[in-house]
Amino acid sequence: MTSTGKNKALQDRRESAVPRGLGIQLPVFAAKAENAEITDIEGKRYIDFGAGIAVVNTGHMHPKVKAAVAAQLENFSHTCIQVMPYEGYIRLAERLNAVVPTRGPRKTIFLTTGAEAIENAVKIAKAHTGRSGVIAFSGAFHGRTLMGMALTGKVVPYKVGFGAMPSDVYHLPFPVTYHGKEVEQTLDALDVMFRADVDPKRIAAMIIEPVQGEGGFYIAQAELLQGIRRICDEHGIVMIVDEVQTGFARTGKMFAIEHSGVEPDLMTMAKALAGGFPLSAVTGKAEIMDAPGPGGLGGTYGGNPLACAAGNAVLDIIEEENLCARANEIGDLFVARIKQLQDSNSLKGVIGDIRALGAMVAMELVAGGEADRPDPDLAKALVQRAGQKGLVLLSCGVRGNVIRFLVPLTASDALINEGMDILADCMRECVAERAA
Repeated sequence: MTSTGKNKALQDRRESAVPRGLGIQLPVFAAKAENAEITDIEGKRYIDFGAGIAVVNTGHMHPKVKAAVAAQLENFSHTCIQVMPYEGYIRLAERLNAVVPTRGPRKTIFLTTGAEAIENAVKIAKAHTGRSGVIAFSGAFHGRTLMGMALTGKVVPYKVGFGAMPSDVYHLPFPVTYHGKEVEQTLDALDVMFRADVDPKRIAAMIIEPVQGEGGFYIAQAELLQGIRRICDEHGIVMIVDEVQTGFARTGKMFAIEHSGVEPDLMTMAKALAGGFPLSAVTGKAEIMDAPGPGGLGGTYGGNPLACAAGNAVLDIIEEENLCARANEIGDLFVARIKQLQDSNSLKGVIGDIRALGAMVAMELVAGGEADRPDPDLAKALVQRAGQKGLVLLSCGVRGNVIRFLVPLTASDALINEGMDILADCMRECVAERAA
């Protein structure tokens, strides 16, 4: 997509001022956003199917979030929770403790980013168990910090050029039926790992996303999650569930792990927790959360008062507007529209698989309808063409061939259908141009 005018000028400034490692999907710059629409600095309107990567589940600039933050800003913006605490932090912790499906009494600490939540969950698990090892999964994404990179199951672009990763991290294959990888194979691989590579008594934690985010929106099967829970119980391993992208009504339940009936020991959260304000959390069993001593956890900005005010408003909005149910309606709408594209004569064999859990929806683009022939070039072209026509799309996947849909849960059916009409036009154009 080519920038013009004001966007081009600002893109030139960005290239001079900001390192290339911070990748930009669309070279246009936001000026205003409301609900599920964004306007750029040249006045062009965009329908937002990305929600800032699942951050504004409650929509851009929700009035209740704005009001809560404005009210807090009248009082103070920062004291540092470790210097002088405040009620908003405690109230939000109590509310998360009440809704997160972990076992027994629970406690919560707030941080700033998803990666920071992951780092602290691993620290807490190590402190609790006295062990050093961590098991993660291929295709996982857990952040760009050193431990986050080590846990992430995707090399390009996240690990390239950054040298050695933290030690004692192991990866299991994530089972994806579409690619011929079944749950039994993963559990067998874990058994082999414990017999050939590492003593289970050295493993502090196993961490898994109930739906892989950056990895391609592959849904963890209930039997996989139940098997991990059983194995963790057998060996005294802490089960960490990463709900950074899946949390807060996105999948049709408050948290995606609820679809399996499994109760993790620790849960990490971020993104949609505070409606666009930087806030993350680790919630878990009180006896595990209390393992680090005083001063072992914390951070200057963690649980910022403005973000906590926003977080409390987000929980109110999810309940008052019944966004879990709305997520299921949105998911059904997306799947129906994508199936129409999949079945259309002009796009035969282009969409290989459709995946959805609530409003966490993806389509996998392939050549000739074959799962082992990914089409990342089409995914890239589609994202750029959609941007040109006023639709914000996100791609993902280890093979770069998945389009993910993360529209705000407050979007109307009419807006979603308008966006899908744009998507349909873009797909037909991109496929036709390649065939010409």
